[in-house]
Amino acid sequence: MVLGTPEGSKEEARESLAGRAKGGLLFMGGFVILLYVIEILNTLMRHGLNPTFGLRSRSLDGVLDILTFPLLHANFNHLLSNTLPLIIFGFLVFLSGIRVFITALAFSWLGSGLAVWLIGGGGVTVGASGLVFGFFAFLLVRGFFNRNWWQILLSVVLFMAYGSILFGVLPTVMGYVSWQAHLGGALGGIVAAVLLRPKSKLTA
Repeated sequence: MVLGTPEGSKEEARESLAGRAKGGLLFMGGFVILLYVIEILNTLMRHGLNPTFGLRSRSLDGVLDILTFPLLHANFNHLLSNTLPLIIFGFLVFLSGIRVFITALAFSWLGSGLAVWLIGGGGVTVGASGLVFGFFAFLLVRGFFNRNWWQILLSVVLFMAYGSILFGVLPTVMGYVSWQAHLGGALGGIVAAVLLRPKSKLTA
C-alpha cells in the first residue's frame, strides 16, 4: 500500500479549504441576492408580504412563519444593516464544511423564530438579524468546545471587531428592535456549537 506524502496531504487540505471558500461565497452571495429580490418584490407590494409571512408571537397560525420571517425586512435600510455581517459570519462558518454550516444555520433560524414566537412583543417581526447573531455566537464559542486555538483566535478577533452587537440580545424599549430574535438566534448558535463539538473517546 502506498501512503500519501505529507506534501500531498497539505495540498489536498488547501484544495479542500479553497473549495469550501468558493462554496461559501457562492451560497452566501446567492442567499443575499435572494433577500434583495424578495425585498424588491415586497417594496413593490408596499411590504404586503410582511403581515402574511412575518412572525406573529404566540399565534398558532403563525408557527409556520418561523420558516419565512428571516427572508423579509422592514425596508432596504434594514436589509443593508444585516447584509455585511451576514455574509462575513456565514462565510466563516461555511469554511468548516457544509454539515457545520447547515447545523448552525438551522439552529440559529429555529432558535430565533421560537424565541420571537414565545416571548416576542406585539406586532410582526421580520429580518435576518437572528441568523447574524446565531452565526456570530457560534463563531465565538466553537473554538472553546473544539479546543482549537485558531478558532479561539478568530473568536477573539471577531469579538474585538463586532462584540458590541451583543448588546442587541438585551431587552430594549425600542419596539423596532427584536432583541428576542437576537437572543434566540445567539442561543441557537451556541447549541449548534455544543452539538458539533468533538465527541470524547471512552477508554476501557
